[in-house]
Amino acid sequence: MLKNILDDICKKLLDWKKRYNIIEGIAQGLLYLHKYSRLRIIHRDLKASNILLDHDMNPKISDFGMARIVRPNAIEATTKRIVGTIGYMSPEYATNGIFSMKSDVYSFGVLMLEIISGRKNKIFHHNDSTINLVGYAWDLWKEGRSLELVDPELGVSNSTAQMLRCIHVAILCVQGNAANRPTVSDAIFMLTNETVPLPTPTLPIADVNHTSGLGCCATSLTISEMEAR
Repeated sequence: MLKNILDDICKKLLDWKKRYNIIEGIAQGLLYLHKYSRLRIIHRDLKASNILLDHDMNPKISDFGMARIVRPNAIEATTKRIVGTIGYMSPEYATNGIFSMKSDVYSFGVLMLEIISGRKNKIFHHNDSTINLVGYAWDLWKEGRSLELVDPELGVSNSTAQMLRCIHVAILCVQGNAANRPTVSDAIFMLTNETVPLPTPTLPIADVNHTSGLGCCATSLTISEMEAR
């Protein structure tokens, strides 16, 4: 699974081409669930441990235990029982139980940042502050230093422009306001069309509260951090 590949030893197997193919493959799988499946499916628990990789490193989205089927014309839905994994849940879902295709997009953005950086979206210390990967990526992007996010294991690459584009799209996906996030189809279009201008992202919630693994304040929630069931 992708979670294992992101470990320090195994991630050496992933050059940039393989990582980009994994990102695109996850996006295509999510697009199928949101748009082309006979029933529209919102996964609600998209994370590294729910991405399986075959021997060719092709990704497959797995574990639909928390998935919800919604009407084709439904924009969003709500639930009183909030379940998911800290670090991958969108702010509106974690705080208000509102889930939609855009909440899956948020999780996809976190996954992109993890694949690019080779780091998990957990809290760590940086420059005397406590921050998570989303907040760290946002800070680097604001300062024009996004390349510092890229996993050092990748070394010197001629794919710098593509890396920067992927980071930019990932940040668009983790914006705090769901309405500002792209759809999965828009994200794919931006990833695969390098001449298309990218919009400027707005402040992600994680920048307001770097100390939260969710990027938001989460009280009175039912949250599952189990990696396997």
